[in-house]
Amino acid sequence: MFHFRFILIFFAAYALMPTFAFCDDSYESDSQVWKVGQRRWTIQDEYNYGKWVEKNITDDFFIRHEISVDCADVPYAARWIYARISHLPAAATTGENRLIGHWSKDWKHIPTDESWEKDRRFRTALLYMLNNTSTRTLPSDTYPIRIASDSVTPGTIFLIPGDHTVIVSHLVMDGSTAHPVQTIEANLPTRIQKLHLRNIMMPDPGCDRTSGFRKFRWPIKTDNQWQYLPVKEHPFHSEEQYSPAFTQGCTDYLEAVARRIDPKVYDPNEKVEKIIDILTCRLNERIPVVLNANKKCHGIKYPKGSRLWEIYSTPDRDEYIGVMIYHLEKIIKENHLDRDAILDKMAKIPLQINNDRVITLQYVFENFKWISSEPDATIEARWGLDKCGIIAGHLKRAKESISFIKKRYGKNDPDFAERAILTQQKIVDEMTRESRNNNCATSYRYSRLEIRYGTSCSGK
Repeated sequence: MFHFRFILIFFAAYALMPTFAFCDDSYESDSQVWKVGQRRWTIQDEYNYGKWVEKNITDDFFIRHEISVDCADVPYAARWIYARISHLPAAATTGENRLIGHWSKDWKHIPTDESWEKDRRFRTALLYMLNNTSTRTLPSDTYPIRIASDSVTPGTIFLIPGDHTVIVSHLVMDGSTAHPVQTIEANLPTRIQKLHLRNIMMPDPGCDRTSGFRKFRWPIKTDNQWQYLPVKEHPFHSEEQYSPAFTQGCTDYLEAVARRIDPKVYDPNEKVEKIIDILTCRLNERIPVVLNANKKCHGIKYPKGSRLWEIYSTPDRDEYIGVMIYHLEKIIKENHLDRDAILDKMAKIPLQINNDRVITLQYVFENFKWISSEPDATIEARWGLDKCGIIAGHLKRAKESISFIKKRYGKNDPDFAERAILTQQKIVDEMTRESRNNNCATSYRYSRLEIRYGTSCSGK
C-alpha cells in the first residue's frame, strides 16, 4: 500500500513539474510570425542548431539569401532562421527594450509561406528585428557559458557589447589550426556581404560579465505570456571565464580557452601534415573563384562592397590562407623541423590554376605575399606570378597616400602627418628593395598597372 501511494504521489508531482520541451498550447494565432506548437528548446535542440550552423552558415549564406547584415545581425539571423525552420521559439530585445518573437502579430497582414525563404511575413519580421537589435541588445538575449567543447559549439557567440560580435562556425580538434575555435563574422557597414572565416581573435573579457562566450536564452511561455527562462536556469550557464583563475598557467585568455576546448598535445609532424592538407584544399577551392572572377570582372567596374565584388574578391579567403602559412612557419621554426624536406613535399603538390598553367603548393607558400585578392586582376596576379605588377601597385598606392597626407594634414596636423607618412614610407622602402631583388624594370609603366588594377571591381 505504501509503495502504491508513493507511485501515485510521484506521478502527480511529475505531472505538475515545469517542462521546457513540451507544454499545452491549445491555441496559436494565425496572425503570428510562425507557430511552434509544443516545441521548446532543449539541450539536444542546441546541438542540432550547432550542426545546422556548421553546415549552412557559409561565407556566402547571406549573399545567396539576399539578407543585409552587420556583425550582430549574423547570430540573430542564424538563430531566427533555424528556429523558423524547426518550429522553435525565438525572441529578441529591441533597442526600445521590447521583447518580440515568433508570437508577434505586427505583420499579420503580410502573407506567409511554408518555406522560410519565400515567407514574406517572416522575412519582414526578420528585417525589422535585425534593424532594431545590435551588440548592445545581445546581452539581454544571451547568457555566459562554461568553456568546454560541449558548450562552445557552433552557433555560440563571442560578444563585446557596443563593439563587435562573432559566431562560432566550427571546432577543429586535431591541432591543425592556430586555435580550435573557428569563427565566422560580418563587418560594417550593413550590407549583403560575404562572411569572414577566422581563427578566433577576441580580447579577454576580464571582469566585464556581458562580454565573452555566450548562448541565446530560451523563450518560455508563462501565464500565457512569452518571456525568457532565467539566466541561471540555462543548462550551459557559467561565469568561470570571468574569474582570474581562468587564465592561470596560460599566457592569455585565448590560450586558456584553447586548452579547455582541446587539451591534447599534438605531434608537430602530424600538425604539418594536416596543415598541408588544409592549405591544398583551400587553394583548390580558390581556383574556380579566381577563374570565374576573371570571366565576370574583366573590363567592368564593380565597386567594393557590391554583390559581385563580394562574390569574386578573395581578401578574407586569402587572409585565412595567410594565417595558415604563418602557423605552419611557426610550427617548423619552434619545433626545429626539416624545412627543406617539408618544402620538397609541397613541391610535389600541383595546383591547376587554369587550363594551361600549373603551380605548386611550395610556390604559393613562398610567394603568398604577392597574391592579389582583387577580382579584376589577371590570373597571374591572382596567383603571385606577377610580382613586379604587385610591387608597382603597392608603390603607387603608398606614394599617392603620402601625397594625400601631405596635402590634407601637412599644415593642420603636422605630427599626425609625420607618423602617417612614416608608415607609408616604410612600404615604399620595402617595395623598392623587392623591386631590385626581383629584377623589376625601373621604368615599369603604370599604364600596364592600370590595365590590371585601374578597372578594379573595388572601384580603385
